[in-house]
Amino acid sequence: MTLKQRLLNHLQEVARERDPYIASAGHFFVQEYIRQQFSQYGSVEIHTFKVGSKSCSNLILNLPAQPRKYPVNLPLILIGAHYDGVPGTVAADDNATGVAVLLELARSFAQEPAKYPLRLIAFDMEEYGLLGSADYAALLHQQGERLRLMISLEMLGYKDSTAGSQKYPGFLDKFYPSRGDFIGLIGNLRTLGDLISLSRNMSKAGVSSQWLTTPNRGLFVPQTRLSDHAPFWDQGYPAMMVTDTAFMRNPNYHKPSDTIASLDLDFLTGVCEGLELGIRGL
Repeated sequence: MTLKQRLLNHLQEVARERDPYIASAGHFFVQEYIRQQFSQYGSVEIHTFKVGSKSCSNLILNLPAQPRKYPVNLPLILIGAHYDGVPGTVAADDNATGVAVLLELARSFAQEPAKYPLRLIAFDMEEYGLLGSADYAALLHQQGERLRLMISLEMLGYKDSTAGSQKYPGFLDKFYPSRGDFIGLIGNLRTLGDLISLSRNMSKAGVSSQWLTTPNRGLFVPQTRLSDHAPFWDQGYPAMMVTDTAFMRNPNYHKPSDTIASLDLDFLTGVCEGLELGIRGL
């Protein structure tokens, strides 16, 4: 089966109504699907956190680094994607695409480990204010955990090559292309070298990319904070978001029209291939 077909299979399972309150059955189904997929590659850890009286779950898979002759205590690369969706939509781009790529990265790096140990996390409650990632980032900081890099996969499958399809906050339209046919890589200053490296590897997979570093935890451009990397910025970690730029490109954002049919699966496949190459190159 091709990577494109595997990604589509994941999308067909995950793209369903899955708001944790209003569509709790769909939410639980997707949670179980991710757990079952992860469990093929190792034991799945559940990080539980409370939102009011509600118990919520981040699902975690740890994958070892390449075996070495001598012990090397390398820091983790953490890769995350949120699996909850807003009410009234199957939320295919937001964020079934991120989950699908996360599951395929798990498959690839379980078969052939990366240089660094990897921790893959499916975050809950992103749509309610990044609650799952905020709780987990605070826990890592409290434990003194080192991170080589945190990568948030946030909407990866929408492409529009028509002129004027890409919007930007503030003055950024003066520096970036008007066509929404690239993947965006947005990081804090500590990730500059990684952004450049990842961008080069994206091009090897046939995907155009644009990168942006943002100082001061992204507070000057609040749109850069709208995913699960932002709590890691707040805790001082090197972190980046990989995104098709959401509502600045995709007219289906948070609408019933955010369906699998609206996605560009070739673009999504290239993003997945480029990410794998890029992570291996770190």
